[in-house]
Amino acid sequence: MTANGTGDGLERIAEEIRSCQACDLYIGARLAVPGEGDPHAEAMLIGEAASAFDDRSGRPFSGPTGAFLDELLALAGMRREQVFLTNVVKHRLPAGHELAPREIAACAPYLTRQIAAVNPILIVTLGRYALAHFLPRARITVIHGQARQHGGRVLLAMFNPAAALHREELRETVIRDFTHALPAALAEARRLAAEGKLEAGKDEPGPQQLSLF
Repeated sequence: MTANGTGDGLERIAEEIRSCQACDLYIGARLAVPGEGDPHAEAMLIGEAASAFDDRSGRPFSGPTGAFLDELLALAGMRREQVFLTNVVKHRLPAGHELAPREIAACAPYLTRQIAAVNPILIVTLGRYALAHFLPRARITVIHGQARQHGGRVLLAMFNPAAALHREELRETVIRDFTHALPAALAEARRLAAEGKLEAGKDEPGPQQLSLF
């Protein structure tokens, strides 16, 4: 499977996101945060919602979380410019606000279209809400660092780097997953793609865990 996304296609989606009023999160937000990165990226990293730093810059994974993510990507032998970064929800959440199903549902079509445009062979979910978009019943504490085939791609669940900045006990886990699980999942995705075993959108009996580690 080869990437066939185009920058123009992603920009059209981004323009719609910037003017979106499908839920109330746009109220009080400064900027929508559609996403950014390589439009032909092999790996797409999906977080949960824009941060206050993202809200000011319009870019995903800004501020301290972004700096930490850059360090983590370096551990995986990757750079921000080589991946595509986005979130499940494209506006900042008010302080103390928990993501609601209606807000996730409002943004879901944008994420689906972004995935189709970039057409990555590897999707990395960062956090439980991102994981739930693909595997609603999965628990991130159980399956983090484990890669599996899902929807004709390889899916890898990991904790959001922001969680490690707030919970010191998660820091080593996040570092370990980026250092080992992410490169291994990408290598496996490349192998499966080269063998014609990945086909985005194909029907599958269910997620199949890969024996990577």
